[in-house]
Amino acid sequence: MTLHLIQALDLLLWLLTAVSTAYVVFFAIVSLCSRRKRHLTDEPVNATSRFAVIYPAYNEDGVIRHSITTFLQQNYPADHFLLAVVSDHMQPETNLWLAQQPIMLLQPVFEKSSKAKALQYAIEHFEQDRQGQPPFDRIVILDADNVVAPDFLSQLNALCHKGHQAIQCHRTAKNSDNDIAALDGASEEINNTLFRRAHNAIGLSSALIGSGMCFEYKWFRDHVGQLSTAGEDRELEAMLLRERIHVHYADDIRVLDEKVSSGDNFQRQRLRWMTAQIQCLLSMMPYLPKAMATGNVDYMDKVVQQALIPRSMLLVLTTGMAVIISVLSLLSTLFSPLAALKWWALLLALCVSLYAAIPRQLRTASLFRKTMLVPQLVWRMLRNIVHIDTKSKDFIHTTHDK
Repeated sequence: MTLHLIQALDLLLWLLTAVSTAYVVFFAIVSLCSRRKRHLTDEPVNATSRFAVIYPAYNEDGVIRHSITTFLQQNYPADHFLLAVVSDHMQPETNLWLAQQPIMLLQPVFEKSSKAKALQYAIEHFEQDRQGQPPFDRIVILDADNVVAPDFLSQLNALCHKGHQAIQCHRTAKNSDNDIAALDGASEEINNTLFRRAHNAIGLSSALIGSGMCFEYKWFRDHVGQLSTAGEDRELEAMLLRERIHVHYADDIRVLDEKVSSGDNFQRQRLRWMTAQIQCLLSMMPYLPKAMATGNVDYMDKVVQQALIPRSMLLVLTTGMAVIISVLSLLSTLFSPLAALKWWALLLALCVSLYAAIPRQLRTASLFRKTMLVPQLVWRMLRNIVHIDTKSKDFIHTTHDK
């Protein structure tokens, strides 16, 4: 009985791991079959959208000045965009500098801060005395550390006039100053490949990522009040997919993003992401039967995505089980060599797929040496499990220094 139970648990764990691996393998193959460059500005665009650009900034004194200075170099007509900074718990000298810039400075006082509250505050301010008439065509959300090129709004404008209601730009690392930052940047590029580029390639919506996002203003105004957790991007995604609004991935529009460079920041960031993932999965499940009945494949795919094991944890789990089962098969008769082989095959498929999802310019010997740090980072993620509170709405802040 004990033998059969152990073997059954091994098979069950393998099947659960295989589902997450198969998802990664499938979209890695899709990405390899669909890589092609598109040029957004080849066709002239005569119409000019009115953009509201929001920088929610909680305790971001170290990075906000550089981000705003850079953004103000846009080659877009100045009377067709408004740059707004929601300054929350920033220093007086930072606010004084911001007040001297050609931007809208908002300084709310929240009992409990969150990015969702900052966005809601900005929209409420935009809507004052408008009598329902939208003051903008599009809204853009950037993080306080995000840096964009001078043609950022021009390229977005071109996409907007192609009819895209929701756009996720290509967020990419602006720093790789240590091993953690380099791995974090590579992880984001893998996610860009699997959950954005490859999804769009077969007609599915891109995943949102929290910044570098652009929405139709009226839609965002009508839905921002429903945001209630620290995973506002996942909430927005669920609302879009329920309404069958496609999220387009703008691979050519880069948004530079500072990656975490310390173990403590990595752990806090992943705790926020893991909590948001579980909250999103639980909130999406009640709508799943309707999505299945109406053939909403995008929504069904997103539910599956929220249930997947995180890639780094999947990699370490598969490696660990392959080694453990191999040792047991040698030391006892509980497991045959084939029992270990299925784990090694799963590990090989996962490694090849993740390698394929990494952009070629990042496939360096230096990066692969840094993967020795992955078990330590996964251990930090596992420690987060006991701290996950599915009812928590607290904002877990990660600091930026540059």
